[in-house]
This record gives sequence, structure tokens and C-alpha cells, in this order.
Amino acid sequence: MDWNFTVDRPIYVQLKERIKLLIVSGAYPPGHKLPSVRDLAIDAAVNPNTLQRALFELERDGLVYAQRTAGRFVTDDGEMIKKAKNELASGRIEAFFEDMAALGYTRDEAARFIVEANREEGASDGDFTD
Repeated sequence: MDWNFTVDRPIYVQLKERIKLLIVSGAYPPGHKLPSVRDLAIDAAVNPNTLQRALFELERDGLVYAQRTAGRFVTDDGEMIKKAKNELASGRIEAFFEDMAALGYTRDEAARFIVEANREEGASDGDFTD
């Protein structure tokens, strides 16, 4: 797995976001046992304490739970995972609108770009057409 970190935010936050993405995308499905802190830290090339903090945050959010001798697992709560997925999507959409505003577009104009891009891709489900 490729872990790329930026200098604009704490690494534990970026680790949390990456693991959260792996959970909501299904790479770590509900009930899945996560790799150990040590293995994840080695893979990400970070201090285990930094990774431990990210996992603690995910536990606090309810996406991960610990079993004392067995390790950490992804929650079985599908609604919790769906909520986290929707929050990530909303954040990315908001970032898109902010980027488009920096280019001088209104939210409506930016939304039209999405609709047009969807049409150009030949989307057949019609979810994003007006």
C-alpha cells in the first residue's frame, strides 16, 4: 500500500483518513481484523505511537473496535460505515466546490461540470442528470 503524506496536516490525521477510506471502500470489510499496529506502522513508515493515535481516533468514531487479546477489527455496523462513507463523499464534494470557487465558478456552474462530465462518460444510470 502506498502511503503518501503531506506536510499541511498531522500524520496521524492522514493515517486515520487512509484507514477510514480502506474501511468505507470495502478493502477492510465489516468484521475484518486489521493488521497489527506494528505491521501498519512499518508499512506506512511511521512511528507506531503515531499509528496507535490514528487507530484510537477510529475507535472513538466507532469504525474500529479492539478485543483485548485478538487485536482491532472493523465495526460490523453497516450504517456506521455508510455514514462515514457519506461524510467522506461530502467532504470531497465540498473541496471540489471550494476549488471551483477559487477558479471563479459558482456552485451551480461547478455542479453543471459534474453533470456534463457524467453525460460525456456515457453514464447509463441517470443518477446525475438534471
